Amino acid sequence: MAPDTTRPETYNDKVVRQFLLAASVWGIIGMSVGLMAAAQLAWPTLNFGVSWLTFSHIRPDHTFGVIFAFGGSALMGTCYYVVQRTGHARLAFDRLAGFTFWGWQLICVLSMVSMPLGLTQSKEYAEPEWWIDILIAVVWVSFAVVFFGSLRRRRIRHIYVANWYYGAFIIAVGLLHIVNNLAIPVSFAKSYPIYSGVVDAMVQWWYGHNAVAFFLTAGFLGMMYYFVPRQAQQPLWSYRFSIVNFWALISVYMWAGSHHLMYTALPDWVQSVGMAFSLVLLMPSWGSAANGLMTFKGSWSKLKTDPAVKFMVLSLVFYAAATFEGSMMAVKSVNSLSHYTDWTIAHVHSGSLGWVAMITIGSLYAMAPRALGRPAMYSHKAMDVHFWLHTMGTLLYVLSMWIAGVMEGEMWRATQPDGSLTYSFLDSLMAIRPFYVTRWLGGVMILTGMVVMAWNLWHTASHARKRLIKPIPVPIPEPTHDQVPMPIPAAT
Repeated sequence: MAPDTTRPETYNDKVVRQFLLAASVWGIIGMSVGLMAAAQLAWPTLNFGVSWLTFSHIRPDHTFGVIFAFGGSALMGTCYYVVQRTGHARLAFDRLAGFTFWGWQLICVLSMVSMPLGLTQSKEYAEPEWWIDILIAVVWVSFAVVFFGSLRRRRIRHIYVANWYYGAFIIAVGLLHIVNNLAIPVSFAKSYPIYSGVVDAMVQWWYGHNAVAFFLTAGFLGMMYYFVPRQAQQPLWSYRFSIVNFWALISVYMWAGSHHLMYTALPDWVQSVGMAFSLVLLMPSWGSAANGLMTFKGSWSKLKTDPAVKFMVLSLVFYAAATFEGSMMAVKSVNSLSHYTDWTIAHVHSGSLGWVAMITIGSLYAMAPRALGRPAMYSHKAMDVHFWLHTMGTLLYVLSMWIAGVMEGEMWRATQPDGSLTYSFLDSLMAIRPFYVTRWLGGVMILTGMVVMAWNLWHTASHARKRLIKPIPVPIPEPTHDQVPMPIPAAT
């Protein structure tokens, strides 16, 4: 049925602004907890003898706060923003969209409070107990209904590639969450998984690795494929290449999870399958990174003037580096050195701080003025300060953990002629302590940058409130738009 054009339709940016605010707040909270955890590794007495402040209790809070509270809020907000602009149609089910915001924030608060108190399944990236898992499933299904309902309402026949990635991210994360968290509750505070032994480990890392694949990669690639050409003000370098990379990425990623279980009780052939698919995975990963970087061809001068572009370009460099490193670390001979060491921590944070955080920050800086009806961010200089704080902090963090990880691996495998270990575990711990201090300093810089961003966003929103935020009208597409549109979304 043709849309009613008797009165202008406006985008629903209220929920977008809510998620924007939530992302900036959760970014500070999640990274503050991470900074405290990093400090405890260098100075163990900083837990103050309080059980729920110990590293083992607050570390899950850090991962959940950064991945799901900060990253999830940013993904949901940008998803709602992008699907409206690329479809030239208002978000479907306004009330349900509002429910996804408040429901997600409730989940984040309940998880962040319950995990330090010991209410946890002890599963990596899936710590919350069964009743929170049910809430997550309800909110996630609602999120899917809003997104796919909005796609159905689109006024342009073509589905822009960013929405392909957002759609895959929503479907896959829902599937992973439900399968991995199948459990038998025995009380409000405790449940037991239906899997046992090595099967439980395999299911957990099928979930854990694909949480990285679809939550921390596919979702943020959707973000990248919209905001990079939008900020470069030119089409994607190759639209067809983006589709090829999409199908390659989602076809290969699901099979690589077993590389987390090298040299364990998992059958050797399953470990080898994970290694093989991890190496193949390098091709679509580098393909997306190259496509994003080449989109800036002819507009590299924006690196001098636009801090959002700086974040985006460096995020793609980190994405290429982190995916190459991940594929190499899946090789058994390399894994024998890197496994259980801080090299793995360096790799994870090269991807999370370098790729995920930087593309998110760049996209938020690009989206915020438009969602708030402002010509630009409040302070251009503050954006530049944030870029350098985050970049230097990330480099300090990653380089220190790389050095510490290789040092640990070499010390642990060093043996005397009689076969006894050359170094005790305590020897290796004392050797890497200076690098833990360096990592903490890097974390201080990153957290300071997040505070600068929150300050900048607050003042940008403050100026918008003084002038009353006006709804942005939905452009009515020309008849030719029913064919393939330009890769740059035409709407503001």
